[in-house]
Amino acid sequence: MPTRYLAAGLALAALAAPASARPVSYPGGWTIMQDNNAMYSSLHVHYSPTASDSIGLYIEDNQDMDVRFMGLQYNRLLKRWNAPQSQGNLYLKLGAGMADPFGSRDAEAGGFAGLSADWETRRVFFSYDVRGRDFAGDQTVSHAARAGIAPYLGEEGALHTWMMVQVENTPEAEEPVKVTPLLRFFKGPLLFEAGYTIEEEEFLLNWTWRF
Repeated sequence: MPTRYLAAGLALAALAAPASARPVSYPGGWTIMQDNNAMYSSLHVHYSPTASDSIGLYIEDNQDMDVRFMGLQYNRLLKRWNAPQSQGNLYLKLGAGMADPFGSRDAEAGGFAGLSADWETRRVFFSYDVRGRDFAGDQTVSHAARAGIAPYLGEEGALHTWMMVQVENTPEAEEPVKVTPLLRFFKGPLLFEAGYTIEEEEFLLNWTWRF
């Protein structure tokens, strides 16, 4: 897990924006998102000029593809469904930059495109994400789905807890299917996730901070 990524966010003071793992914040808001799992480690720092768009830096060290990608990522909220007791979202994610295979100094153009969707109530959560990558001519498509339940209903401003299971599918990988039970905690602007990927015997650690 690259500690240089962790240091970027852990030094921030507590701030007042609500936390979520969604890729678009409120107008004028900044977000730091850092993921570590069995497939890759990534850092995404983005600014939301509107309630439907965000753009920022994206860095990914992809262990399955043996490559590092660095570039810009643009996120767009395509559709939001609001109901009295639930909310759903559909996002477009696009990235463009340079990809550098591990052990090589020959960086090449690379990019990705993806869609993500989520639906939740205060008690249950479901999400699905698909992403196609082209990093230095190496192409792959990955899928990830989650289901979660809140063991209790926290009040506004309290610590919220979710128990989740994530299933990932990357057909080209040595382990095409990965299952990760995890816990999600969030309070105020900070979200933190910790889990364990059974097939790879590796930990998942993710965090998001909005300000």
